[in-house]
Amino acid sequence: VQLQASGGGSVQAGGSLRLSCAASGRTLSRYTMGWFRQAPGKEREFVGTMRRSGAGGTYYADSVKGRFTISRDNAKNTVYLQMTSLKFDDTAVYFCAVAERHLAGWMTRAYDYAYWGQGTLVTVSS
Repeated sequence: VQLQASGGGSVQAGGSLRLSCAASGRTLSRYTMGWFRQAPGKEREFVGTMRRSGAGGTYYADSVKGRFTISRDNAKNTVYLQMTSLKFDDTAVYFCAVAERHLAGWMTRAYDYAYWGQGTLVTVSS
């Protein structure tokens, strides 16, 4: 499976961006998707996850809850991360990922995911 992340850019604090993650080789609706980010000098951290269709639900890190929303367009085989009320601390490279396993709980660890996109840079200026 190949994942192509896009939509990053520079934005002022308080602004919005929508990231896209287009997939080929897999039907995204059948798999759990995750978004992670990595700021300079920091470890990769969990942002949010969406379960496969039918399993239901999304789950977010506390740091983005209420500001970020994950959605999926099955016709386009694309997952989105809508980011609003952006803060300086949201500056990072954002990655989308696909999990092959299906777990009962929320998949918030990077090693739960088998396939990764190349990342897209989001820069928030204060």
